[in-house]
Amino acid sequence: MDAQKPILTTAVPGLPEITPGFKLGAEVCARVDLVDDDILVISQKAVSKAEGRMVSLDSVDPRPEAVRLGSDLGKDPRLVELILAESRVVVRTDLARGIIITETREGFVCANAGIDASNLEDPDSVILLPRDCDQSARLIRAEIEDELGARPAVIISDSFGRAWRHGQVEVALGCAGVEVLDDWRGLPDRNGRILTSTAIGIADQIAAASDLARSKTSGTPVIRIRGLGRFVSRENGPGCRSQLRPPGEDLFR
Repeated sequence: MDAQKPILTTAVPGLPEITPGFKLGAEVCARVDLVDDDILVISQKAVSKAEGRMVSLDSVDPRPEAVRLGSDLGKDPRLVELILAESRVVVRTDLARGIIITETREGFVCANAGIDASNLEDPDSVILLPRDCDQSARLIRAEIEDELGARPAVIISDSFGRAWRHGQVEVALGCAGVEVLDDWRGLPDRNGRILTSTAIGIADQIAAASDLARSKTSGTPVIRIRGLGRFVSRENGPGCRSQLRPPGEDLFR
């Protein structure tokens, strides 16, 4: 059975430094074999670099609101300006620890609107999330199909903190061709009891598994996963936005 297949995670080697306009799909095709049942997990930072989402802080003119908040938090007001510009709303701030949690324009609730400066050569540059992570995944998938004829699923992942636990975990920000949620609600468990709340975050679990095949400094932003073809579909599907909890269901805001 498909469910009994081993799950193999392989880092795609040899990708060069990614610059704006970089064809991620084509470059991956040149370095690893792919079949329809494969899943590619690609780090958000690689996608953002290819889409030209790097910003020099020297180019940012902070508004008074960003200056005030930056002073309160001990953060560069130029960075705060970018955080506010990339966000729908500020969810919470912690002045003592200099933390700002926002809801991004795509609907993700995370620290600093997902803006990151780690592993960038220019200390005055930061990188923003892709504008539409699901669409980015669809475009990369189409690019791979054009190159190979194969249609593997694509997940774009990033490290997020968790409100209830210490430690960051990779989660899916965008996807194409992979089941996002495995919904067991209304189905019986092994003892015949009907499940009422079990919906397994498949895309997030795959993203987390992929991170075990690399380190944060390995320079391998793409992971190929085999053995999970039962979750891959030819259609792109609704993407990761479909799993975002509406504000009315969010008991912690």
